[in-house]
Amino acid sequence: MTDRRTPPRWLRWTLAVVAAVVASVLYGVTTASAVLGLGPHEALYEVDTDGLVVVDLGPLGTLEIDSPLPAGLGVDVTVKEIPADLTAVGGTTTLDRLAGDLDGYLQFYASPSTTFDAVTHALLGDAARRAAFALAVIGLSGWGVALLLGGPRRRELGRVLGPRTWQITAGVAVVSLLGATAVASGVEQPVRGRPASAVFDGTALEGATITGRLARVIDTYGGQLVALYDDNEEFYAGARDEVAAAWRAWEVRHAVRVATGTVEADAEDVVTMLVVSDLHCNAGMAGPIEELATRAGVDVMLNAGDTTMNGTAVEKVCVDAFADAVPDGVPMVVADGNHDSRLTSQQEAARGQLVLDGDVEEVAGVRILGDRDVLETRVGEGTSVARERTPTEQAGDLAEAACDDGDVDLLLIHTPPVGNRALESGCVPFQVSGHTHRRAGPEQIGQGLRYVSASTAGAASGQATVGPLRGTAEMTLLRFDPTTRTMLDLQVVAVTPDGSATVYDREVIPVPVPPVGQLEAPGADGAGEATPGPGAGSPTPSSSPSAGTGTGTPAP
Repeated sequence: MTDRRTPPRWLRWTLAVVAAVVASVLYGVTTASAVLGLGPHEALYEVDTDGLVVVDLGPLGTLEIDSPLPAGLGVDVTVKEIPADLTAVGGTTTLDRLAGDLDGYLQFYASPSTTFDAVTHALLGDAARRAAFALAVIGLSGWGVALLLGGPRRRELGRVLGPRTWQITAGVAVVSLLGATAVASGVEQPVRGRPASAVFDGTALEGATITGRLARVIDTYGGQLVALYDDNEEFYAGARDEVAAAWRAWEVRHAVRVATGTVEADAEDVVTMLVVSDLHCNAGMAGPIEELATRAGVDVMLNAGDTTMNGTAVEKVCVDAFADAVPDGVPMVVADGNHDSRLTSQQEAARGQLVLDGDVEEVAGVRILGDRDVLETRVGEGTSVARERTPTEQAGDLAEAACDDGDVDLLLIHTPPVGNRALESGCVPFQVSGHTHRRAGPEQIGQGLRYVSASTAGAASGQATVGPLRGTAEMTLLRFDPTTRTMLDLQVVAVTPDGSATVYDREVIPVPVPPVGQLEAPGADGAGEATPGPGAGSPTPSSSPSAGTGTGTPAP
């Protein structure tokens, strides 16, 4: 009779496993935490059960908003200090750092969803790790207890406890519910019904409430910040629309020229690459970049460096914003600049980007050589050598790597002169760089050609890159023929401070002139051929205003 009431062995094991998994998941979710950025600050994010995201700003008060997490879970955010690397800070440095901190606040306020997405992924990852650890502990503990008891004692306990399986299951469920209730009741519930701050209406933080002294500050000055936010959103949404309209207009011009035989139709096997450079955390440009990349059908995106301002952990929001602008399935190749850091490289790699580190990589049929800048520039601190090599030594290493490989198609390096030796060696036919914030070239250096991209953030001397453009932002499309292994042409797309966009016509990449002594004698085959000039039609990049006008050259 007793045996008939005992559930099958498989059912008892299933119930035990389910109970262990549920307990582990509850533990993992309710104890998950992560240390990430919040504006320029480091912040500790911890899961709770109040259904709100509560940002604790210490004596200033709190910022509260409905949580995006499911099942009534909330997040407590404890804001910590702004990271500092210096032991002594001078007056100029302090002002520079405060300006950078302001940029960090504006970046968070302009696109909080990017931060929230990163936090959600980090918390889910930590919860999964904690749950797996708890499940492993339960499993090992059970195995250890079973081993200590021995076979006879286990069978005896099985005969006693087996018939009571359902009572034990009900008891475990009741205890779990009581435990969950105790955890929930232990969380201090924010006061509901507090009016939301009107300054957030129409923004990504709509519905947020503020407590403490910060509430008066926000009510007093929040309107000004909202106006800045609205201006920023409106400007870059308009800029994206302008890029789309300008591209459609160029497509019409191009189709007419193809139909009239002025230019040849585009070959199907050509590789199209989009060059961006010196983004300097202007996340607003992510929209126009994505628009151009999608409409041009790019095969590869090239980032010539300086994605961030200082290469700090909190600037991950900038890396994420630009990573989100890359169309699905399109690789992003990066040569980090002097304003980036090893941490920036790690953040980019975590988003699936290919960060060059001195080796030749083949991407979409293009063999690309590149490396991270050996110098690091920090706002208010100047420039210093951050790696074991000097720029001169890095230049030699790149030239050697190119010649050892023998089939390099493109050198991607942030600082233009670092590629000189590789170009002069004849082992690199084409180089793409940034750094100067001014477009230059293609110009011949040695036996190769160098093209320097202007800033895609519209970086202007002495001006912050956050907010509407202060200078002209430029992106460049390069087309590569994988059959002849040559660059065919380039095409500049510019967005000006008034929000208008221009898609210039393609400019044919010139053929390098052979060094003296290698020129063919007059009358020989090919002698006297003209160097290809700009593509048909106007405007062309060479006839357009320099995007670098009014910008300064950053510290090397």
